[in-house]
Amino acid sequence: MCGIAGFTHEGRSLDSRLIDRITASLFHRGPDEQDTFLSPDIALGAVRLAVIDPEAGPQPLASADRMSVVAFNGEIYNHRELRRELEQVGARFRSNCDTEVVLEAFRYWGTECLKRFRGMFALAFWDVRHKRLVLARDHAGIKPLYFTRQSGQIHFGSELKAIFAHPAIRRVLDHQALEDFLSLNYVPGSRTLIRGIEKLPAGHYLEWYHGNASIHRYWSLNSAPNAAWTAEAAEERLDELLRASVREQLVADRPLGIWSSGGLDSSTILHYAAQERATPLDTFSVGFGTRCCDETPYFRQMASTYGTNHHELQLTPGDHLLSAIEDFAHFSDEPNADAGGLPVWFLSRMTAEHATVALSGDGGDELFGGYLTYMADRAARPLRLVPRAIRQAGLAALKRGLPCSAKKISFEYKLKRLLEGSLLPPDDAHLFWNGAFTPDQKSALLGRPSFGPNLFYGLPPASEIGALNRYMLLDQQFYLPDNILAKVDRMSMAHSLEVRPAFLDHRIIEFAASLPEHLKIRGLQQKLILRRLMKNKLPAAILNRSKRGFDIPAHDWFRGFLKPLLLDTVNRRSVEKSAIFNFSETERLIRDHMDRRINAGYQLWGMLTLFLWLKKWDVETAPAEDFSSDISVPAIAALN
Repeated sequence: MCGIAGFTHEGRSLDSRLIDRITASLFHRGPDEQDTFLSPDIALGAVRLAVIDPEAGPQPLASADRMSVVAFNGEIYNHRELRRELEQVGARFRSNCDTEVVLEAFRYWGTECLKRFRGMFALAFWDVRHKRLVLARDHAGIKPLYFTRQSGQIHFGSELKAIFAHPAIRRVLDHQALEDFLSLNYVPGSRTLIRGIEKLPAGHYLEWYHGNASIHRYWSLNSAPNAAWTAEAAEERLDELLRASVREQLVADRPLGIWSSGGLDSSTILHYAAQERATPLDTFSVGFGTRCCDETPYFRQMASTYGTNHHELQLTPGDHLLSAIEDFAHFSDEPNADAGGLPVWFLSRMTAEHATVALSGDGGDELFGGYLTYMADRAARPLRLVPRAIRQAGLAALKRGLPCSAKKISFEYKLKRLLEGSLLPPDDAHLFWNGAFTPDQKSALLGRPSFGPNLFYGLPPASEIGALNRYMLLDQQFYLPDNILAKVDRMSMAHSLEVRPAFLDHRIIEFAASLPEHLKIRGLQQKLILRRLMKNKLPAAILNRSKRGFDIPAHDWFRGFLKPLLLDTVNRRSVEKSAIFNFSETERLIRDHMDRRINAGYQLWGMLTLFLWLKKWDVETAPAEDFSSDISVPAIAALN
């Protein structure tokens, strides 16, 4: 695992110290080694967290003839298999590391090699002879890669801060991305909160040649379900795929452990990992010590069942949390309004004291239908048959008569959220269930008309793949890479920890997409095929428990120990200086939450992290109308 960065400078002079500073900004991602490659046309930098063959694999890595160079972040799990194929066609290797396999694969197979890789990666390949740069990102978007185009040149990095480190880059707020952030708690697709800086989409590569850049798709997910699947056949195939994925991802030359929440997904990974290891595994968990959020009994049961060397942390309010929140602004690059970032930060810090690699259960909900939002989508269909005026009156009555609970996601919170979402079109409601502000709420905050994000273009219609599959496909394209995986990458790499999501082997993604809806959700049972598979493997308490999100009790904490930080950060001076929000509406939102008229903890978390980030990176925030649309950020659906 590494961090990579670089920029082309064709026909321009270069101060060699610049790439050193840029590379140093990523030191936390790879404290074991740091190096650069310089030529008259490009500067490349890489930091390395050595996991496979620690004594070899320096980066950037040049071929024996010095005609090709690669900077690589990630792991290729089938690198031994690819090595054998390459040796048969004449490749010669100097190490056992996967980075050299990536380099030789590009030399012999070109960009076609991307289709052969099984793993998580973001990479830069430089063809010295033809002065051609290729940037590529893995199938699921596990590893991040940012870039910007400036006067025909490309600047890129594993994190935004690597691009910020170049003096030619302005940090100007993208107001359309801000609206998306307020709706969803993250910025979806290729945009970022900085105008002109883009994310390379998952399953794509960028090719730059003499000032011209083009983006191409190398992997497409066939989202058409196969009605021929039986439950028995699907169960057998999923067993094969999980066994193979976990076996491959357990390979490491450094200490390795399992993140265990006591939920179905992480418990599944722990089960398969235990089947592959003859010695006890290390497991790592975070609890909260509160009835509404705590999963301690479940992850302790899993540790006992599998005889693991268990490590846990009970996260309670205190100054250490405040310090971590302020660190987020540096390590997150972009604010992430997912309050799960805080426990992931402390889970990563604890894990890094004992291991360099951890396997996680991320991706199981998106692939097999585990989120409550999918049940809300279903519940809202008959609810919309009730006249709109009656639903509006019912929501108003609930807000007046049903007091706000201090629980993280209480029945009261879900009921009000369901009624509120039922007043929106179905697609907008799906985004709202897991998001923050409605278009009307955003308009009031921003002081101008605002609309919800349009993410559904390019998706197959529900008539072809089913309404549930359509929403799950949307979440796999946006919510998973741009929120969940981005959060885990930043929080773990801040502590020099590599996290491997075993569900996101692209073979498992393809399998899950082929399943008909009734093998994912049936009645009130979610993740049906996964539960069937694990029925005689996991304890009944794990199989039958309800889902809980891995995040903080935000509503309660903002009325308690987080209140001073919120009021000190989001105040009249900072709000008016930013020229983003209407202060009276911002003040009303905070006051209504503190007075328990509403539960707005997750919205306030987003605003807190946003203002901490604006201050940390000194982002220009002129009003939206001051900017012309001179910089075009392509939509995923428009890419080749």
